Amino acid sequence: MTQLPVAEPADVRRAAAGLVRADRRSFAAVLGLNALAAGAGLAGPWLLGRIIDEVRAGGGAGAVDRMALAILLCSLAQLLLSRWARFVGHRFGERTLARVRERYVDRALALPASVVERAGTGDLTTRGTADVTTVGTTLRDAGPELLVNSVQAVFLTGAVFVLDPLLGLVGVLGLTPAWLALRWYLRRARSGYLAEGAAGSEVAESLSATVAGARTVEAFGLAGRRVATSREALEVSRRARMRTLFLRSVFLPAVDISYVLPVAGVLLSGGFLHAHGSVSLGAVVSCAVYLQQLSGPLDEVLMRIEQLQAGAASFARAEGLAAAPRAAVEDSAVPADDRIDVSGVRYAYERGGEVLRGVDLTVRPGERLAVVGPSGAGKTTLSRLLAGVDAPTEGSVTVGGVPVVALGPERLRRQVVLVTQEHHVFLGTVRDNLLIAEPEATDDALWAALAAVGAEKWVRSLPDGLGTGLGPAQDAYSTDGPQAQQLALARVVLADPHTLILDEATALLDPTTARQTEQALAAVLRGRTVIAIAHRLHTAHDADRVAVMEDGLLTELGTHDELVTSGGAYAALWGSWHGEPSAHGDPSAHGKLSARGEPPTGTAAGAEASPAGDGAGPAGDRGGEDSVYRK
Repeated sequence: MTQLPVAEPADVRRAAAGLVRADRRSFAAVLGLNALAAGAGLAGPWLLGRIIDEVRAGGGAGAVDRMALAILLCSLAQLLLSRWARFVGHRFGERTLARVRERYVDRALALPASVVERAGTGDLTTRGTADVTTVGTTLRDAGPELLVNSVQAVFLTGAVFVLDPLLGLVGVLGLTPAWLALRWYLRRARSGYLAEGAAGSEVAESLSATVAGARTVEAFGLAGRRVATSREALEVSRRARMRTLFLRSVFLPAVDISYVLPVAGVLLSGGFLHAHGSVSLGAVVSCAVYLQQLSGPLDEVLMRIEQLQAGAASFARAEGLAAAPRAAVEDSAVPADDRIDVSGVRYAYERGGEVLRGVDLTVRPGERLAVVGPSGAGKTTLSRLLAGVDAPTEGSVTVGGVPVVALGPERLRRQVVLVTQEHHVFLGTVRDNLLIAEPEATDDALWAALAAVGAEKWVRSLPDGLGTGLGPAQDAYSTDGPQAQQLALARVVLADPHTLILDEATALLDPTTARQTEQALAAVLRGRTVIAIAHRLHTAHDADRVAVMEDGLLTELGTHDELVTSGGAYAALWGSWHGEPSAHGDPSAHGKLSARGEPPTGTAAGAEASPAGDGAGPAGDRGGEDSVYRK
């Protein structure tokens, strides 16, 4: 899998600045309240020094009592202002987190399907859950606390310099070990946390792939291999987590030790200066108290910086979607017609060889084209290129003179729709699942679409009809495979595309339901361009033209009768399907197709036997996609 990109530090800073600008008033309020709270906190140590000097000078108890009362009032003001600042900071964090989530969802939905498939759902899911949650924790907790304690640290350090610059310099020098430890940590933290996040994505991807393909894993005895893959991913994740743990175990103890040095340095140097009359005892005590108080904010700041690094790494992963290839923005060019032209198309997957090796094809508007060939010939890859899911490595695929991949999502959905046996039921009601295809559709239009695909009966039997919730929830209705596929086909009817590409679109339906659904679709799609990846030769027989693919090449193109007469690979396959080996062609051609998984007799292309009772024999009722072709 190819993981999605990660935002660069500069991009992360710009994104963070944009979030601050989006709620600048709340951010300014947080800073202002923190400044007031820190200012109120400065009064206590200063007044304590004044009390010491007043007592040494023989002052009265009244002055001491007034200053003690002032300390109490300032402490109370600091408490209230700090609480208020945290409240405003948490609200700022929650609003900002909502913006991060919404932006992530928008960017995820804008990703082309090919990008998601190459990255894997594990990486995308981990970024949208664990990483966004970490960002939320940082914004809600670490962000406000960092602001509060940073302002306090700056004010306390400034107060020491105001009382005595020399003591302030000694205190700052005492923090040098903490600064060195922080610098060492920051140089390593980003890469460490990014590696930890990437390892977590690999674990999630391994788990989701194993769960999604559980039946395949069990059928082919791949359990041991999947366990080994998962253990390897977990080991990488463990090492990544141990790396970040090591960074924290070095950084945090070094910081804790460093807090003692400023206070000790000020007391020693302050005692020496006081002995020589250069500074009062009250000033030394005030400076020492300030620096002692500084350990609390500094400890929080450094702890939050550690959390901030994890949050920044997660934010970089979430913001990385901005650098991923986006779905094409709808171009102003409008296809002149529905003619599809494939010119010199080559395509190769990242981790595999070339699948298509120079395909030229023209599909005329309203034509019914069947694409046949052995498994691995490139039929499905070609269908994905025709639908704009993938872009060719070389060559072009255009519709009405406009590159398919240049069409925006809305226009592409109206122009070309690919329907496969893969289906998805979205969380929500039946109505929600259908309105995805046409948000403005009325309930009457939804019922008409359901009726067109034979799903009206079971939807009307649901407790709330179109309003019935679907999904795994306890009070929701759980659809089976055929019902989910009917919903997908109903969405196609609502989308009303100019061109429909069928790739085993009714594979999960039982033969009777499949025939009824396809017959209904045939009426709805009459006059539109239909391209079918044919796994039953009835489809090819009823098509206007048949395209034969082998080894990534388009080897034959013509009508059914023309190809049978020509005596090539298609003729051999047709004869094989009728139980007449090589009756219309060269035996070597028959052998070439069957060597790639085609059954010798009684089955259609793609090594898929027609189910018993499907009527898939020469004299039977022709099931499969071919029903769509009937007028």
